[in-house]
Order: sequence, then C-alpha cells, then structure tokens
Amino acid sequence: MLSKFLVNSFIKNNEDIKNPKVRNAYGTLGGIVGIVINFILFLIKFFVGMLVGSIAISADAFNNLSDAGSSVITIIGFKMASKPADAEHPFGHGRIEYLSALIVAFLVMLVGVQFIKSSVERILNPTTITFEIIPFILLLISIGFKVWLSTFNKFVGNKINSSALKAAATDALGDVFTSSTVVISFLLAKFTTFPLDGYIGVFVALAILYAGFGLVKETLNPLLGEAPDPELVNEICEKVLSYPLISGVHDLIIHNYGPGRIIASLHAEIPADKDIMEIHNVIDRVERELSKDLNIHLVIHMDPICVITDEIKETWDYVETVLRKYPVIKSMHDFRIVGEGDTKNLIFDIVVSPSISGHRKEKEKMLSDIKNSIHAEHPQYNCVITVDYDYME
Repeated sequence: MLSKFLVNSFIKNNEDIKNPKVRNAYGTLGGIVGIVINFILFLIKFFVGMLVGSIAISADAFNNLSDAGSSVITIIGFKMASKPADAEHPFGHGRIEYLSALIVAFLVMLVGVQFIKSSVERILNPTTITFEIIPFILLLISIGFKVWLSTFNKFVGNKINSSALKAAATDALGDVFTSSTVVISFLLAKFTTFPLDGYIGVFVALAILYAGFGLVKETLNPLLGEAPDPELVNEICEKVLSYPLISGVHDLIIHNYGPGRIIASLHAEIPADKDIMEIHNVIDRVERELSKDLNIHLVIHMDPICVITDEIKETWDYVETVLRKYPVIKSMHDFRIVGEGDTKNLIFDIVVSPSISGHRKEKEKMLSDIKNSIHAEHPQYNCVITVDYDYME
C-alpha cells in the first residue's frame, strides 16, 4: 500500500503517534503530498480547460489549486499547533489545528463563490466546447489521483486523529464526485450543442460550497465545545471503576484543547468508612495510570458515600420511584441524610438532560414537585437537591 510506504519511508518511529514530533511529521507529510498532487492536477485541468474552452474544467482546476493552498495552511497549522505550552497558553496550542482547518474551509467556499459567477456568465454567453480524446483521458487520470489522495488523507487522519487531515480527505472525495461530473459534461459535449458547460460549472461550484460548509461545521464543533467521543467516555468510566474501593463515577467533564490535549475531571464514589489515606492513594494511582494510558490529564474528586442503613435504603428506594416519573432525569448520586431527631436534611444530586437547561420554569416546577412528593411521604426531611447536567449526552 502506497500510503504505508510513504509513512514508513518519511516518518521515523511512526507508531509513536502520541509523540508531538511524530504527529507533526504526519501532518507535514500529509500537507506535502496534498500540495504535490493538487498542483499536478491544477496544471492538467488548467491546460485542458484552456485547450477546449471549458469553464467547468477551469473551475475544477482552480479548486485543485485552492486545495494545494489549503495543504500549505495545514502544514503551517501543524507546526504552530505543536508548539509547547507557555505562560499565555498553559494547555498548549493544539486548537490551532482546528483553526487551520477552518481557514481551509473558508478558502474552499471562496473558490465556490467565484466560480458560480464565472459559470453564470458562461450560461449567459455560451461558447462551443470541443471534445478531444487526450484531454478526456487526462481528466480520467486526474480522478484516479483524487481517489488515492482521499484514501491517503483518511489513512493519515485516522492514524493521528487529525480533524484537518480528515477534512482534507472529505474534500478530496467530494472533488472525485465533482470532477466526475465535469468529465461527463465534457463527454456529452461530443453529442450535443446544448451549452451544458455553464450549468455543470454552477453545479460544481455549488458542490464546492456545500463541501466548504460541511468543513466549517466540522471544524467549528470542537472549538465551540462539542460532546466528547462516547468511546473515550466509556473507556474512562470503565477503567476508573476497575480500581478497588471505587463504586461509582459521575460528573465526568472532558475538555478538548486540541488533538492529544484532553483534560478530564470526574467524581469517584468511595466508601465513607475507609481510611482517608488508603483512599487517597488509590485515587492518585488512578489519576497517574489513566492519564498515561489514555493520553489525557485526569483529575478525580473523591466523593464519600454514606454507609447504607435501613433508613437510607428505604428512603433511596422511595426517591427513585418519584424520579422515575421524569424522563429528563438520568440518575441520582451523593445521596445522604444529615441531622438527627425529627428534622433532617435529605441531600442528593440528580443528573438531567441538558435539554432542560434553557427552561428555568420547567426545571423549578419539577424540583418543587419532587420535594412535595417526598415531603408527603417523609415529612421529617428537608430536601436539598442539586441539579447536574449530563454533558456526555
């Protein structure tokens, strides 16, 4: 496989993808390959477009030239993103990779806008397209180049989990579709005098715009704070729960500061009657080992769980029946009864869907109804309920 050959030939220690230098080498290789392939395709299509007078082929040529420019930006983005943390950016510069992908997306859209104008002009002032076999063969060869480039970018992007290279792979695959459409229109020019060229040019330009919009959306999500990868969430929870004395986890929050720069925090439920130093040693071990294994920075808050008594068990069961009436409530934790005598505080947290966060009145009514239901059955309890949002949803 050519992709593996290039990686093995130009990247030392290519399996050590957690190493910033290796990751940067992958990004640089991907960018250089993109520049070379796209510039070759630009020359081929520009020559063909000028030779046969096709605006659609010329539009596709300059789309490839913009892709070559995008590859330059990708290389620069990787170089800047690999800079170490400093006083102003204590979590590093990894998000620059997302910004470079965003710039690429806007450049793609700019090309689309320019060629919509050119294509409309061609529709209004059509010219005859002359079909020739050699330019036709060259266009077919260019599609093969783009198919390979898409698979290469996808291979490298998946290898290092790079949004910039994955975006380049998607863009190249879209180019395969648009180039195929251009080739078909060029072939049809042999059999009809209808001015297809301008209409196909508009179609290609709209496809370019659509691809650019998709790239903008894909690269904005991590910058705005998208939900974390469910696989990572499950892996963190499962590994934490595999350690002794930890009976549950909640309030997991994951912050993405760029590929390979993830900070996670969570609450680990531990028995309240165990020695604090013993528990602390376990928590330290979990933080240290999982941070290394998952290539993240993990911070854990110890959450003591009350020793289960008959009173707590009975009250827990009743509260659970009350909470089941509300589909928006995902779970309950930190359940405890504090105080003595006839008046006690019943304290617990509920995890709810973030969909209710913008509905203050609904949330307040739900909490009021829960408290009233509990008070009707257990008047001795004063309910203190904390609402947590399920950021993993």
